Amino acid sequence: MIDFWLAAGLLLLVALAFLLVPLLRGRRAQAEEDRTALNVALYQERLAELTAQRDAGTLDDAQLDAGRAEAARELLADTEGTAEDRRSRLGRAAPLIVVLVLPFLALGLYLHWGSSDKVALAREFATAPHSMEEMTTRLERAVKAQPDSAEGWYFLGRTYMTQNRAADAAKAFEQAARLSGRQPEVLGQWAQALYFAGNKALTPEVRGLADEALKKDPQEVTTLGLLGIAAFEDEKYADAVNYWGRLVAVLPQDDPSREAIAGGIERARQRMIEKGQTPPEAPVAAATAGVTLKVKVDLSAAVKGQVKPDDSVFVFARAVSGPPMPLAVKRLKVSDLPTEVALSDADAMMPQLKLSAFPQVQLVARVSRAGNATAGEWIGRTEALSTAQAGEQAVTIDSPDQR
Repeated sequence: MIDFWLAAGLLLLVALAFLLVPLLRGRRAQAEEDRTALNVALYQERLAELTAQRDAGTLDDAQLDAGRAEAARELLADTEGTAEDRRSRLGRAAPLIVVLVLPFLALGLYLHWGSSDKVALAREFATAPHSMEEMTTRLERAVKAQPDSAEGWYFLGRTYMTQNRAADAAKAFEQAARLSGRQPEVLGQWAQALYFAGNKALTPEVRGLADEALKKDPQEVTTLGLLGIAAFEDEKYADAVNYWGRLVAVLPQDDPSREAIAGGIERARQRMIEKGQTPPEAPVAAATAGVTLKVKVDLSAAVKGQVKPDDSVFVFARAVSGPPMPLAVKRLKVSDLPTEVALSDADAMMPQLKLSAFPQVQLVARVSRAGNATAGEWIGRTEALSTAQAGEQAVTIDSPDQR
């Protein structure tokens, strides 16, 4: 903060200069006025002496006139340059009082309405925290300085959850939900915090938040995981398998939590068998059977000489019979080619349009100098292929893009 206060001090000195400079000029003008008054008094004394000498017969009229003229020239010479226009001024005490009061007034106003706390926070967040407690303290100060920041409340809630402070997290997520327009992700976090703060009780409030989140986003991962846990704790194992199955279906293939969720599904199925119930058929396989297409992308020899290294390359899959928009997309540069990319349900542009939902797709690779995925200069396509027979595919960009 020292450089901030130095800058503020320099600005204050500039402001004080606007008051001090006129004051100093006023003092100089006063000195000039005093010297002029003295010169006039001396001139009048000189005239009186000349008149007395004339009356005494020492000077004649001609010498008197000459003496008067000489005294007048001396007076004009002494007062030259001091006959500037005078302006009415405040008393000398008023500017001095303002100069003394202004720094304290400015400091008080800044401390009341200023943002010194935000400046300090910005400096703190520029460096990595040394502990979780330090991060929590920073976030608490951040939401105090910016109480209308939904992001600040959200991250504070996440931090509280890592510290097993579920009740505090619930309050933070409540603020984040209010400020963010009740986004489904925030609602899911809020419901989860309330669930653990209430000793794992699926209260009407928790259930209401979960239902609201899933209504806005049926694939909201935190809510699906929470409802799966609650169902398992209540020994509603079929519901747990359902929620966790939906969850694992939307997670990326390389998500580290997939294995743990699959284990939870298997435990729920085993509990159903122990109770004499029939579990769903192979729920884990169904849940994890997402489609992944590995695509080798390259340029033909003719195209290589006509593209630039920074040109964008879009690799995507689109349904043969279905919506025209791409189902999954990856963006590269010409300089990345040749390369291999993987297109999966995790790359879906829209949650409801996944590769696994369409039996046949076409793979397309397009070079676009303008960075436009829908139109470019060069293109390559495959024939229609079955998503059930996912394997390595190849696309060569070799034709002008006629679209």
